[in-house]
Amino acid sequence: MILIAAADKNHAIGKDNKLLYDIPDDMAFFRQKTLGKVVVMGRETLLSFKNAQPLKDRKNIVLSRDKNLKIDGAAVCHDLPSLFREIAGYPIDGVFVIGGESVYLQLAPFCSAAYITEIDAIAAAPDKYLKGVYENPHFYLHSASETKEYNGIKYRFCEYINSAVVDFCE
Repeated sequence: MILIAAADKNHAIGKDNKLLYDIPDDMAFFRQKTLGKVVVMGRETLLSFKNAQPLKDRKNIVLSRDKNLKIDGAAVCHDLPSLFREIAGYPIDGVFVIGGESVYLQLAPFCSAAYITEIDAIAAAPDKYLKGVYENPHFYLHSASETKEYNGIKYRFCEYINSAVVDFCE
């Protein structure tokens, strides 16, 4: 699996169920990486999408403890074993963990890489953070793009590699 996120200098990713920054280049990067792939998210992340609908042209999987949750156009998994069974038939590098905070924290150890758009800013009063990557000593910066800028916001695309991926079967 591969984690994909955009985070500010304090590792903040959201506020009030919305992304902190609207950077077209970041949205294009996300789309390019995930189109035609499997995306794994939490319920709140799904609700943050336009019309709270699954992303088009991707297999959507929602990880939620709500046993009654049903979503047209998405598989719902209630725990990690059921998620791992659901993704078993897909190439593991074609499964993207797209948020939010709780899902990142749970699944980061199982991710071989993390694509993080690092935003050189600090958001006011965020309520969601990227957890599971920066505090994990096994994730190291593999590559970073040149710094780009949009509407005065500087950012770069970074790839982190996890040197100690946890196997699903452990």
